[in-house]
Amino acid sequence: MNVEQEKYSIKIKESTFDWDLEEGTFKFEGDEVVLFWVNTAFKTFFDAIEEVSGSKAASIVLETAGYRTGEIVSAFYQKSMGDFEQILLTLPNTYLTAGWGKTSINIVSKEEKRAVVRIQDSWEYKVTMAQGKGEEGTFLPGHWAGVFSGLYGTSMWYQVNKSQMKGDPYTEFEFFPSSITPQKNIHSLVNEQRQAEIEASEKYVVERTEQLSKIIKDISSPIIPVLENIVVIPLLGEYDESRAEELLSKTLFHLPEYKANYLLLDLTGISGVNEFTIDLLQKLVRSTSLLGTEAILVGISPELSMKMTSAGFLLSNIPCFSTLQHGINHALSEEGLHIVKKS
Repeated sequence: MNVEQEKYSIKIKESTFDWDLEEGTFKFEGDEVVLFWVNTAFKTFFDAIEEVSGSKAASIVLETAGYRTGEIVSAFYQKSMGDFEQILLTLPNTYLTAGWGKTSINIVSKEEKRAVVRIQDSWEYKVTMAQGKGEEGTFLPGHWAGVFSGLYGTSMWYQVNKSQMKGDPYTEFEFFPSSITPQKNIHSLVNEQRQAEIEASEKYVVERTEQLSKIIKDISSPIIPVLENIVVIPLLGEYDESRAEELLSKTLFHLPEYKANYLLLDLTGISGVNEFTIDLLQKLVRSTSLLGTEAILVGISPELSMKMTSAGFLLSNIPCFSTLQHGINHALSEEGLHIVKKS
């Protein structure tokens, strides 16, 4: 101890701690460190990560951070110490004196690239207990996977053999070569979230479509607003000259009120296809186009398709879909939008 310069140094189990009160630094093994209270400050740090990103994403974030720090530890000791056996003898004491819990490397096979690590009363166990969880944390196993990946020179992953969280006297991790990596876990999470969003979107569209189908039976106005900039006109039954003209007139009169970019003509309910039906569709497509609205045809039956083709109805420039749901998804896509479930 140097009282004048207020510098302190102590060595515990070959690990060196240094304080420089003038500089305000604390070093462990020659590198600067900080201290956190495990059950309060450190727990709050973990809670905040989960609050922002969600528990599943937080688990992968911590696992990945552990893996990256493990790679750093491995690189440091390989550079400073070099000897594989000596590194494995040194690491448990390093983690012990650093407050990471009682750590032992029980099984090591350099040939098979396998290892078993036991940890008792780790800081992660204490934080997880303080959070009231029943599952092991992911930082420490990820960390040791990174350590052994560096030492063995190959991608390593882990499985939990015993868990202090489950009542065992210690937690035991087994490490082995694997194609699993933090990057793959991150990509899997992203894909899973995307798939969940797609499924939620499809479910919403299906529910909305079912609601619209019920509305169609009771509604008197020919135009049904679906979402912003998207409206639907269901064509039901058989059309004669009078009924066709009435629908066309109502559509052209009311359509500008909705300021719609897309008009979906739902042809699912059409029956008795005749010349008036074909003429009505042609007029609807052309007229709405002049009003700045793109027509989309959905639910064309084989019979209607053949008669439209025979009548010279050109469909090449008109989006056509088998269901109303697909038509709505297309219109949303053209607008650069998609449906998400409101949390």
